[in-house]
Order: sequence, then structure tokens, then C-alpha cells
Amino acid sequence: MFEMFPKFFTNQFPLVTYINGLIEDGIVNVVKTGPVPQHIALVMDGNRRYAKVNGIQLRSGHDAGADALVDVLGCCYRVGVNSVTIYAFSIENFNRSQAEINTLLELLKQKLLYLSDTSHYAERYNLRINIVGNKDMIPDEIRSDLDKVEELTRYHTKRTLNVCFPFTSRDDITSSIANVANRVLSKELAVADINLQQVSNSVIDRTSPPLDILIRTSGHTRLSDFLTWQLSQNPTSTVVFTNTLWPNFKFWQMMWILLTWSYYQAINAGEICIMTTND
Repeated sequence: MFEMFPKFFTNQFPLVTYINGLIEDGIVNVVKTGPVPQHIALVMDGNRRYAKVNGIQLRSGHDAGADALVDVLGCCYRVGVNSVTIYAFSIENFNRSQAEINTLLELLKQKLLYLSDTSHYAERYNLRINIVGNKDMIPDEIRSDLDKVEELTRYHTKRTLNVCFPFTSRDDITSSIANVANRVLSKELAVADINLQQVSNSVIDRTSPPLDILIRTSGHTRLSDFLTWQLSQNPTSTVVFTNTLWPNFKFWQMMWILLTWSYYQAINAGEICIMTTND
């Protein structure tokens, strides 16, 4: 239902652009009046299908997805979301063709370098970028650039972007348990003191607020091994499945989810909520 908005408001006429800005600012201010989630996670699915539907190359589909990420992050930070976690690259993605892997890695590097530049997102939003996941699997030439991104933003403290790369929840939980076991072996932790909190303290995004909303685009209603531990630890987490392909997921779709989430906080307090949208 929201596809009409981007088509209308992407006009290049100055007046239309000005009106669009006023409307967006008004909606942002409305969202700010209600409860605002502090931690949102994104499963950015649909780039390949977007390329197929639009008759463009796969690389162009991934390009469009990368641009959508920049837009959605701006939406989140404008309304006051302090932490965003993105499923940038699953460990399972290493099973794709080498050409597609190289495309994904290069796009990820380019967009993160853009976001970390002091003249762009990082400075504007006081944004720290964390690369989280199994870093031993990252190619050396990519890892050096990602280390640079983290270094450039390490002193920013207001907002956080957790980039899960490469990541799966199974690997995250396994690493957490191994860390707890090593602490026991080094006598830093007694066996009797092992509990859920000790495991939670070892997962990759332990510095982020509890997960409020997890959004998956493109119509698939599965988590794909993403943040399952984090979802289980917050009884009020909301999972949103939307039919919109990720490159088409923009301001209007994000605002609708935030407004709906705020409403559900009032009527379903204390319950995990699963939402689907037909936009």
C-alpha cells in the first residue's frame, strides 16, 4: 500500500521535495511522541528478487539494497533509535558463488567507509560502528578496511550500528559458551556460578539495549539463524515480517512499523508480538 509514496515524492521538482521534507519531519515528530524502540534489528532480504523483477543485474540489486540501508538508518536515528543491528552477511553466504560473495563484500566495505566518514553519518549522528561476528572468517584485505571503520568511529557514543559479519546465532551462542568454559578453565569463573546471565554477557552485542524489534523484508517468515538468543532474552520483542523487498523498504514502511509497534506496546505489554504487513 505504500509503494505510491516513493513514486510520488521522488519527483525532482523543488516544491515537491520541500513538501515531502515537511511531511517526513511531521511524521518523525509524531513517532517521537510515543514509545520509541531503542534497538532494532534488520534482516535485509530481497535484493536478488528485486534485480530479477526489475530486469537488472544482480550487482545493481545489491547496490539498491545498500542505498536502502543508508535511508533506513537515517529514519531510525532521526526518531531516536539508539542501536541498530543488521544481518550484513551470514556465515551461510559463503556457500554462494564467488562472484556474488565478492560483490557483497565490496559493497559492504564501501557503504561502511561512507557511513564512517566524518562528513556523513558518523559525525551527524554521533554513530559508532561495530563489526561483530566471526572475524576470523573475514578476508584480510576486507578486514583491514573494517578495522579502519571501527577505529574512525570508536569515540562516538550516542548511537550504535552493529554490523553482523559474518554471523549466525548458532556460531554466536557456541562462541559464548566456549568463552564461559575458558573462564572456568582459567579459574576466573566457578562452575556453580554459570547461569544465563554469564552466557548473555558473552554474546556479541552485549553492550546494546534489549532487542525491541526485528524486521525481515521480502515476505519470508523465518529468522534465518539471526539473533535468536537476543530475541529469547526480551519477552516484549516484536518480530515484523513484511512483503516489501529490501530495496523498496524506505521511510514510509519504517515509520508505519514504528507507529504500529508503539500501539502494540500499549495493548500487548509483556508479550512477544509477531507482526506481518501486506504492503
